[in-house]
Amino acid sequence: MIILGIDPGYAIVGYGVIDKDIKTGKCSLVDYGAIETHKTEAFPTRLALIQDGMKALIKKYKPEAVAVEELFFNTNTTTGIAVAEARGVIICTAVQECGKLYEYTPIQIKQAITGTGKAEKRQVQYMTKMLLNLKVIPKPDDAADALAIALTHAQTNNSLKNNSMFK
Repeated sequence: MIILGIDPGYAIVGYGVIDKDIKTGKCSLVDYGAIETHKTEAFPTRLALIQDGMKALIKKYKPEAVAVEELFFNTNTTTGIAVAEARGVIICTAVQECGKLYEYTPIQIKQAITGTGKAEKRQVQYMTKMLLNLKVIPKPDDAADALAIALTHAQTNNSLKNNSMFK
């Protein structure tokens, strides 16, 4: 089962693609990276570039599910609004192109990957590396986060058979 994880943003959209073996529950890395937009581009153009990037990813990997991180607002609401708009494009494109969208909060992701909802970012990245048997933590951080989101879906979605990647 191919799962596409997305860490939303408008400058960098992290993506991570994993394959979960339904029989064994084991997850393996397919690809990761980022859709990037440049700050000199007009914001609507950046949103269109994100949409194009999402369509290309879904066309290339044909995921059975897209998992996206829910927004966490901190003190900068201006940035939060822009990220929310980009996230809207990501969600709409995922639903139109794939049909199966799942959303996870940062706490759910931390809990699924590390066993605690209070884990630090580097703990999540380390466990992502270990769960996918990688030599290094993926870069950029947004891509590592996207892989953690995909792993969260693999671990927590009740519709998947043999739901333990920790075997």
